[in-house]
Amino acid sequence: MGYVLLALAVLLLCFIAFLVIKAATFNPKNNVTVQENEEVFDRDVVISRLAELVRCKTVSYNDKALEDNAEFEKLIALLPKLYPNVFTTCEYKELPDRALLFRWQGKNDGEPAVLMAHYDVVPVNEDMWDKPPFEAILEDGVLWGRGTLDTKVTFGGVLSAAEHLIEQGFTPENDIYFAFSGGEEVNGNGALNIVNYFEEKGINPAMVVDEGGAVVENVFPGVKAPCGLIGIAEKGMMNVEYSTKTAGGHASAPKPHTPVGILSKACCKVEAHPFKYHITPPVAKLFDTLGRHSSFVFKIVFSNLWLFKGLIDTFLCKKSGGEINALMRTTVAFTQMEGSSAPNVIPPKAAMVSNMRLNPMDNIESAMEYLKKTVNDNTVEIKLLHGMNPSRISVTDCEGYDKVATAVASTWRGCIVSPYLMVQCSDSRHWGKISDKVYRFSAMDLTAEERATIHGNNERIRVDCACRAVEFYIRLMKQC
Repeated sequence: MGYVLLALAVLLLCFIAFLVIKAATFNPKNNVTVQENEEVFDRDVVISRLAELVRCKTVSYNDKALEDNAEFEKLIALLPKLYPNVFTTCEYKELPDRALLFRWQGKNDGEPAVLMAHYDVVPVNEDMWDKPPFEAILEDGVLWGRGTLDTKVTFGGVLSAAEHLIEQGFTPENDIYFAFSGGEEVNGNGALNIVNYFEEKGINPAMVVDEGGAVVENVFPGVKAPCGLIGIAEKGMMNVEYSTKTAGGHASAPKPHTPVGILSKACCKVEAHPFKYHITPPVAKLFDTLGRHSSFVFKIVFSNLWLFKGLIDTFLCKKSGGEINALMRTTVAFTQMEGSSAPNVIPPKAAMVSNMRLNPMDNIESAMEYLKKTVNDNTVEIKLLHGMNPSRISVTDCEGYDKVATAVASTWRGCIVSPYLMVQCSDSRHWGKISDKVYRFSAMDLTAEERATIHGNNERIRVDCACRAVEFYIRLMKQC
């Protein structure tokens, strides 16, 4: 018995030594080129242009009757005045559903680059803002207004970068397209119409760049340096309704389970049994990149995922939720519930809605099957209201990704550039049918507080942050 215990102890020590050695050799990969040159341009003009864009109340609604079309037309009419060199040099066309497409012709006929943004914004509750959301107030180095972050900063950043480079006499090696949508916030067809145009013309992009990740801090266990996250895929999205019907009645004599109670039980079942977690290719690349910059304890974990996957799921995902959990599985957030209009009436029907974000390993059909199996109640009808499957996963071993990574690393020096899975939805998903080189990066460095203002109150951007967006696009365009 003593020899057996000794042998087990030796095996255990060897196993621990194996894990430690693997973590010790789990070193960062220095595979992103950093350009050391400075990019000089008129920062004041950049901010004044962005302010003009913000003052256009291009609020999109699912109910088109609520939109002010004159504000959209106002913004479009401003563009030739704000960016005269772009309109003099580039071909320009408008496609249906407020899609704007520019073509900056290059010296050669190689595969072009496509730079995207949207110029519509979400509605605001003006009473909840500290400053008027559409006056573009500039104060203490901060520009306030709806759309400053999402995404008029990149819309104006692309055009300001092109305006500057054209003024400097620059011509890209290959064509660059600027593809803008005026209905991204309501899943409009503007971006899809542009993709269809490319497909009809047989144009294959070398890369497509849209909103997505940013330069952020404190988003990965054990990593203190800023991280420049480039989305190489995005999750799908579903809105699902759960409903149940009864005879209703007076609340003074209820049956054991009311419609609201039945739905509450269904809600608890789904929350208690989350979807299976998956380490998809985008997440595996994120772990492999950022894990190498983590503290030693986390290096042991991320260099030995075959052993610690369950630990990550239990402690970083299920217990904590949040961003890491969203990267790993399909998420379900119950957001709406409707019952009786009176407190003493049992409703004849009750309904609730969940918003779901689909992991790339799941799809609409498999998710609906999982929900029905988990709820397991024939009295609850589960119906898909709207949905779209996860996007195609883009490649990273290509020039397109390398160019984006170089522009990120050169603009925000010292940041760690990494692929990741975008948990939100964007117009870029439409490009998956013609390209596997679609990259999602919002050219900003944002704090957690600033990120929280996107679609929220008091949206604002630091002047330095807005100018770095222009620098990013200048660096990117120079590589095209």
